[in-house]
Parts: sequence; C-alpha cells; structure tokens
Amino acid sequence: MEIFETGNSALDEAIQKWMKFDKNSVTRKEIQTLYKDKKYDLLKKYLLKRMEFGTAGLRAEMGAGNSRMNDLTIIQTTQGFCQYLFQEFGESLKSRGVVIGFDSRHNSTRFATLAANCFALSGVKVYLYSKIVPTPFVPYGVNKYNTCAGIMVTASHNPKQDNGYKVYWENGAQIIPPHDSGISSAIKENLIPLSEDVWDEKSCESTIDPYDEVMQSYYSDLAKYSNYRNLNETTSLRFTYTPVHGVGLNFAKQSFKTFGLPEFMDVPEQMHPDPEFSTVKYPNPEEGKGVLSLAMRTADDSGCTIILANDPDADRLAVAEKLDGTWKVFTGNELGALFGWWAWHNHVTKNPGQSSHANVYMLSSTVSSVILRSIAKVEGFSFEDTLTGFKWMGNRADQLRSQGKTVLYAFEEAIGFMYGTNVLDKDGISGLSVMAECACYLASNGLTLHEQLQSIYDKYGDHVSNNSYYISHEPDKINAMFERLRHYPGDDVITDDSRGIRYPKRVGRFEIEGVRDLTTGFDNRMKDRIALLPASASSHMITFYFSNQVVLTIRTSGTEPKIKYYSEICGKVGTGREELVSELNELVKAVCEEFYQPEKNGFLSRPL
Repeated sequence: MEIFETGNSALDEAIQKWMKFDKNSVTRKEIQTLYKDKKYDLLKKYLLKRMEFGTAGLRAEMGAGNSRMNDLTIIQTTQGFCQYLFQEFGESLKSRGVVIGFDSRHNSTRFATLAANCFALSGVKVYLYSKIVPTPFVPYGVNKYNTCAGIMVTASHNPKQDNGYKVYWENGAQIIPPHDSGISSAIKENLIPLSEDVWDEKSCESTIDPYDEVMQSYYSDLAKYSNYRNLNETTSLRFTYTPVHGVGLNFAKQSFKTFGLPEFMDVPEQMHPDPEFSTVKYPNPEEGKGVLSLAMRTADDSGCTIILANDPDADRLAVAEKLDGTWKVFTGNELGALFGWWAWHNHVTKNPGQSSHANVYMLSSTVSSVILRSIAKVEGFSFEDTLTGFKWMGNRADQLRSQGKTVLYAFEEAIGFMYGTNVLDKDGISGLSVMAECACYLASNGLTLHEQLQSIYDKYGDHVSNNSYYISHEPDKINAMFERLRHYPGDDVITDDSRGIRYPKRVGRFEIEGVRDLTTGFDNRMKDRIALLPASASSHMITFYFSNQVVLTIRTSGTEPKIKYYSEICGKVGTGREELVSELNELVKAVCEEFYQPEKNGFLSRPL
C-alpha cells in the first residue's frame, strides 16, 4: 500500500482513505498529482472538509476530494441516503422505490447511474430516466409512482464546473428538517463503498425507465391548465424560446403543443444541450439581458415580441417583452404578480358565483414581493408566506392540499413559479406555456404583459422591488459582516437582551422600526420577541422593517457564494411610482454602503 507523508497526519490519513476507496482513475490521478507536486493546501481544502448535505442536498464544484462532486462522494451520499430511507420506510422502500433523473451537465449521466446502482444493489426498485429531463420530472415522478424519494442530478444554473444532488421526499416536495440532518448523519456512517459493482458505468438491468410514461402523463395533466386553447390557435402573437444550453427544448415544444400555442422560434446557438454553456458567462436567465442577448437578436430578426427562457434544468422561467422597440426583462416579482393575477382570473372564471374563497390559497417566500397578499386582501382568498425556497412552499402546499384546501399558485422572486400542484416545486416547463397563454389572452384584448402588470398595480397598489447581491468567496468576511450587524457600534440600536445582540436602528436618514433575525429567532415586533417563522443557525438571514414601510432582507445563499438583498416598498392605490422608486433606491444604496461595506470587505458587485 502506498504511503503518503505530508507532515500532517490528518491529511496523510485522508489521502490514504481516498486512494483506498476511489476507483475512478481520473480523480485518483488528480489526488496523486497534487501530492506529487506538494500542493498540500489544495489537498487540505479538498479532503479535510466534507460537503454539507442540507435541505438543498449537495451542490459543489466537480473534482477529486470530499468537498467536491465526484463518483466517490455520489456513492457515499447515496449509500447514506438509502440507509436513511430504510430507517424511515423499512422494507417497503424496496417495493416503492425511488425516482432518479439527470440534466445535461458534465458527469450528470454517470452520477445518476452510480446512484441508481447503490439503490438497486440494496434491492430497491429504481425508476431511472434513460434521457435528460427537466428537474420537475423527478418530483412529478415521485407522486406518480408513489415512491419513497426522488433524486435529481443537477446544479441548476450554476457555472459549468459545478454539479449537484437534489433530493425529494415521498410527497414530491424537497426535503426539509429534520430529514437533512438525518441524511447527513447516515452519509457519515456509510462512507465505505459496499460493492465493487456499484462503480459499473452501465446501470443495473433491474432499473425501470419511466421516460415515455411520464411524458404522456405529465402533459396530460398539464393540459388541464389550458383554458383558451382555441384562442391560442388563432393568435398572431409569436414567441422566441431558449433553454440556455440546457435540457428544455423538447419539453418546451411539447408544452406549447399541449396548449395549442404557435410554434416558437429557436435560438440556434443555445437550443441544444451544451455543458460548456459556451455563449454565456453564467447560464442563469435571472441575470437578464446578458443571458438573453442572443434570444433578443433572434426575436428581433423574426418579429417575435415575447421571449421565454428556461434555466439549464428548466425549473425556472424568465420572460422579456418588446415595448416601443426596446426589451423589458420582467423581474421575478413582476412575473409573480402576473402569474398570480392569471391564476385568480382563471379560478373565478371556472367558479362563477362562489361565495367564499377562504379555502383557496396562494403562497410566496418571505423575501418575495407581497403582491399576492395585497391581491388576497381585495379578492378574499388566503395568502401565506414561508421561509425562502420551494422546499418550504412545496411542503406547505402539500399540507394545505391534505386539509382539503386549493393551492392555486406559489412563487419566489428568483424566477421560480409553481402553477397548480401537479408538481410541488418550481416548474419552468408548465410555467412557460401558462404565461404564453396569458400573453395570448391579453393580446386578444389589446393588452401587453407590461400593460396588465400596470393594471395590477393600479388596482392593488404599486409594489416596487430592488433586489441584487454581492459575491464573496471568503466565508470569514461574510460571517464578520453579519457579526457586525448583530453587534452594531453606537447607542442607536435595537437590542436582543437575551443574547446580548445590538442591531442598527438607523441607516442614514432612514429609521429602522423592526428587526427579524431568522438565524437567531429574534423578532422585536412580536410580544415575546420570538420570530413566527422557524430559525436556522446554519445560514444568515436578517430582515429590517423601516419606518417608511420598506422591508429589506439580507441573507446568504445556500448554493452560491452570494450575499443577497431583497427590498420592497408598497404604495397605496393612486400614489406615484416614481417617488417610490427614488425612495427605495436611496435606501438600498445607503444599506449597501453601511451594512455590506463592499470596498472594505472586498465584496464584488453583481455583474452587469
């Protein structure tokens, strides 16, 4: 057996274990080369810290080591997950099984195959898609086949060097605590690969391919959301679509066909899966015009006035509309308002004369616009907000559904939309045809999407958002920033006496009346000063409530090196929007300078 000597006994042992367990020649060679070149700092980075399995599963750079995505960490993760599922479901796991899907990133097919091998070798039924699929096809498959869990191998819109492992529970929603910590513990107890057979690149013969059956079933269910099919067949409105080098093309085409929508124009450079994402710096349509520039060129050349874009795993949706010769890219909050209005319009159209709508719900995450709350107050349906992420909205929708409630719609500002409950997660494939049909309906009435958005604000009050982020690859500086906000200098502070914490009470000319810290669980607006939403010490998230009615949240991302901020100001019906925009922009600028201190901390602004 080869002996490794770096002068660090813990690192020597970690290298020894890696070389013993790993059977992939590429990642073995990577570790050997780093050792040979005495790059011990990189070896420490890759081997001495393990990826944390959380409610988002795993997402990290691909490469050798315990902190990165590779064959061995996939096998170890799946072995732990499998054992946890046996603890929860017993022998029924074998007959009920799991659903596994994958996107078009580097190694996604292989990682999915290795995960399938782990389950199959443990006697568990595995539904393994034979081709790339959108992420929503995994939670849909979990519900269709009543499996115990689902796995999607994807890093969504992350850069090309990343991959991920996203987990769904038996209800078809993403996992939430305590399952994340339970799975994490089980992984650490199952690090030794149990069989040489698990490394076989060919999937076990016992796996079942659900692709054709789910294709038929998913679109059959999706057709129920189409309410104006005849109108769609005759509209003159035309669309351009891009999957941004991801999986979406064939599924988007079938979605349009299901709704009877006219064929969209392709963006030739981006239509087919390309794990290099060769035409964009970041394959995330949420970034706006930089990602959509080729789609805009195609649309201009072909006379299309609306652009629809999915991210690479097709669970998110971006929309742009050409107005007076220029392109407007809708924010997630603006699309959230349009989808919400459309969901309500369709509901009341289908249920004329319904006296009470108290059992009808819409949801959004706590960092998203409260436009749905404003609509609900006027129209009489119920609204709830949840913690950030569709894991919370999906599980809450499932709870409400089990209580006999109707959940029409849920959204988050990061261009994630769940229309109906066919899928208990964001779904860009259903979303694009629903929004296209909405646009066709509006066009038949002489309206654009932008004009309808203004109509929504005219009726329910203006809702102005200013959301962005800073980038930092230094966790210590991020932690120091939040530590400063919790131990703010000076006497003008809001105190959490039980923890000895002091939050700022003013930023420039703007007064802060309330603070909710979902890292510690503090909320000075509550009588007991305890936040209603559950707290989690694993990430930073603080919300500031200003006297001018601005709500601003700062939080760390669970999947990217970003410190995000979300802000919104709501005006009364009839108030001027320009004044609201100016007020919010001034406040956000002051917050960025005083709270983030980007120059001092070396934080990078969001790229334009």
